[in-house]
Amino acid sequence: MDKRYRVHFINSLSGYKSANLVGTIDRHNVTNLSIVSSVIHLGADPALIAFISRPNSVARNTLDNIDSAGVYTINHVAQSFVEDAHHTSARYAADISEFDQTNLDEFYTDLTAPYVAQSRIKLGVEFREKIDIELNGTIMVIGEIVEVIVEQALLQDDGKLDIVAAQSVAVTGLDEYHTATSLGRLAYAKPKLV
Repeated sequence: MDKRYRVHFINSLSGYKSANLVGTIDRHNVTNLSIVSSVIHLGADPALIAFISRPNSVARNTLDNIDSAGVYTINHVAQSFVEDAHHTSARYAADISEFDQTNLDEFYTDLTAPYVAQSRIKLGVEFREKIDIELNGTIMVIGEIVEVIVEQALLQDDGKLDIVAAQSVAVTGLDEYHTATSLGRLAYAKPKLV
């Protein structure tokens, strides 16, 4: 296959993935914002979450900042700022903040890493482990969720978040974004006796 064709084809095979912005800050207080589509839940207790960083064949400001600061944020991308979120995939030098190149605003708590103010679901994460994947040079970054900022209206009675109401988007491939529609919730599955 042609290289570009193969990239689009392979990247879309896994289907819908969550679109998130990872917020970091470097030792010179320059913020960085990077869109990722590989965030995965690893466990609830402790609350672990991971994402895949591409190979270090070029500068990876996000990964460098996580290594030095030890904290980062994960922010759901919402329908209202998809274009700005997508623009964070442009390759800016380390001394240029993607916040300054978009209409996205920084938001802070006691955690030193920047949140995306416009995001309705924000996770504060402390770095825990990095796993090198030798097969393709990618890196799995594992962190523990230490802070969650979410609008009360999005929190359901049983603790589940309403990501449809949050207008969180999904992504397929490298550049196509989707809104979600709930098909409803199903009961906890138990073995069927035949």
